[in-house]
Amino acid sequence: MGIAASLLCVVHCLFTPILLSFSAVAAHLLPGEERTHRTLAVVVAALGCIALLSGFRRHRRSVVLACTSAGLACIFGAAWFGDLLPAHAYEVELTCVGSALMIAAHRLNHTFCRNCTCVSAAPHDS
Repeated sequence: MGIAASLLCVVHCLFTPILLSFSAVAAHLLPGEERTHRTLAVVVAALGCIALLSGFRRHRRSVVLACTSAGLACIFGAAWFGDLLPAHAYEVELTCVGSALMIAAHRLNHTFCRNCTCVSAAPHDS
């Protein structure tokens, strides 16, 4: 039972951020759903920033903030200014790049948090 619970935890920890990050991309595939895309962009960004900033407070690695900022810029740029791009495909690609940068920031954040000395003093919730 413990192994099964651990496996479910790993699956949850790996796929939830990916699915949430790419939900903004999926909104682009629905015609006329700019409000949905913008709402998802804000929700994903808010949730992602909460997790990323809490980790950053522990390890203080600026690469995490750089990845996060670039990812958010791509996601918000596509959500609010994507209609100025030459084709809808560019808007989708820009959102995908932003999502990939947010995923990379989360992975870096997780790696740095696991390796920092403060983790042994703080409770670990994953």
